[in-house]
Amino acid sequence: MNNQLSIVSRILVAFASGALIVVFFLPAWRIDLFAPQYPEGLTMNIWINGISGDVDVINGLNHYIGMKHITVAMFPEFRFLPYVVLFFMLLGVAVAITGKRKVLFLYLLLTLLGGLLAMYDFYQWGYDYGHNLDPKAPIQVPGLSYQPPLLGHKRLLNFDAYSLPGVGGWVVIAAGCLSFVVWFMEWYRHRKVSRRAAPAVAVVCIMLFLLNACSPASPEPFQPGKDFCTFCKMGISDTRYGGEIITGKGKTYKFDDLKCMLSYMRMNDRKDNGLVQSWVVDFDQPNTFLKAQDASFLNGNTLKSPMGGNTAGFKTKAAAQAKIVDTSYVVLDWEAVQAKLK
Repeated sequence: MNNQLSIVSRILVAFASGALIVVFFLPAWRIDLFAPQYPEGLTMNIWINGISGDVDVINGLNHYIGMKHITVAMFPEFRFLPYVVLFFMLLGVAVAITGKRKVLFLYLLLTLLGGLLAMYDFYQWGYDYGHNLDPKAPIQVPGLSYQPPLLGHKRLLNFDAYSLPGVGGWVVIAAGCLSFVVWFMEWYRHRKVSRRAAPAVAVVCIMLFLLNACSPASPEPFQPGKDFCTFCKMGISDTRYGGEIITGKGKTYKFDDLKCMLSYMRMNDRKDNGLVQSWVVDFDQPNTFLKAQDASFLNGNTLKSPMGGNTAGFKTKAAAQAKIVDTSYVVLDWEAVQAKLK
């Protein structure tokens, strides 16, 4: 069996390994913290050799609950991570030059192990950081820890914490996925499948990955009895009148009433444009969301929404008109709702 990689595969591996240089110039990971007093959020960027962002502010807040000050010195990994990245870049170049499938397999195996070790190391740091608290801290809650999420979202007191790859991290993930696609392409080719089919399969895989990575954030279903309105702080129990906004950073804010949602947007100078997605609940299907700009609305005194907005969203104008019970009801579009609920 021919164990040599195709020219296309060698070029793709060389491109993937070369792309890793991005992490020397862009953060690999980021942690975002959002709270009512910080609506735009606090960000800590983690690079392969340092940290940046709102670190001083975060340290000042964490002091009150006994968490350690975050410093570069507490991450010994920063001393050797640049060399690890250089090693993978050189190994990728070796794959491209030799064209051997065995070397590509070694590259992928080390990539997978490296990713798993990095996540485990990050988890261990987060566990110590969130559990090993100063017993003399001004604010102490017995039994409560503050470990940040390894990946995704976690609620810490009144803060929503998000842990996600930074731009550099996404490039590393994309480069790794591209290398795995190359392996699949070569496996497919050496299974004596048509040589024309393998590149097509690779292109489809790459496109699917990019589409998944770039897909926009979507609304989060309400959890009655657990979720709270971002604006009025009331518990959300009746989801029929609710709405959500999603910021350009991917942060989701939940509201029990469209009046609360619009008041929050005005207070924080949020414009209803591409940087902020506005979603409303379909009155006929609670926890089914509609884009606010595409929905129709019904306003009437007997709707009785939680905070007096008395306005509900519907998928179509006909669906809204079907709920009219007296002459006080009026059907509105999103622009008219914003003008009415002041």
